[in-house]
Amino acid sequence: MNGYQYILAKQTEWAKNQGLDLIGSKINRGRPTYTTNLDYNLFQPLLPDVRRSFAEGDGSELGSSGLPGKMQAVHSSSAIGVNVFQYWKSISAVPVIAAACGLCRRGSQVSYDIHFEEKYPIKASFGYHPNIDVVIHNTPTARIKRFAIECKFSEAYGAHKHGGLKSKYLEYAEIWSDIPNLRAFAERISPEDRNFMHLHPAQLVKHILGLKRLVGIDGFRLLYLWYDVLGEQGKRHRDEAEEFSGVAKQDGIKFHSLTYQELIITLANQLRPVHNDYIRYLTERYL
Repeated sequence: MNGYQYILAKQTEWAKNQGLDLIGSKINRGRPTYTTNLDYNLFQPLLPDVRRSFAEGDGSELGSSGLPGKMQAVHSSSAIGVNVFQYWKSISAVPVIAAACGLCRRGSQVSYDIHFEEKYPIKASFGYHPNIDVVIHNTPTARIKRFAIECKFSEAYGAHKHGGLKSKYLEYAEIWSDIPNLRAFAERISPEDRNFMHLHPAQLVKHILGLKRLVGIDGFRLLYLWYDVLGEQGKRHRDEAEEFSGVAKQDGIKFHSLTYQELIITLANQLRPVHNDYIRYLTERYL
């Protein structure tokens, strides 16, 4: 059983334990891995502004024409992201999850809101601007303005190969002037990425370029949050994340990686007495 199959089986069994009926991506066609209602796949319903963010995004997360959206899949990366982060937005306790992610020290109060699927253009002339899964906004007076999080779940282990960095990004010398090591790395994965199997480094490079354009190289931290699996796939995924981290740090970019399991265990150890329902949901579903 590979990593994708493991995650799919684990999440399908979770749904069965909850008494949930599952349908295919075309309702009566496709593998039955989608909940019949989006709320059944979430710890709490989407907040109005969170729903709006996904509706305006590029991923068809909420569905259309009566078909389930991607977020209704039990192995959805957007669903796990919402299940982990939205709770803290809903209770106005954003600094707690920021600290648990290692983005700031415990007790820090610089973080005040969480946004999903936020766009950070690299150049205005580019027609498509990648979305960052989760972005924590900090106060205007904070030195670091954004904590950005790229979230990966089952797709990191799927059969679909991710793309490299399009050559157009390398045509603009000015966007690379202060990150020469990342520029050299980008050349390795453009136009095709033949080196990385589970990490999607082109996506991370674009996030860095977009964040840097808005808040400067010292104005953000970027977290790669991923789901670990047993065996060679999990080891390789970790090694790939560490390799990218080394390159990013050579250019002074504040980047680190963390597994969902590590984050959830940290939350459980620190916060279960006060946030028991939330912790119970995460541990039963994702550990």
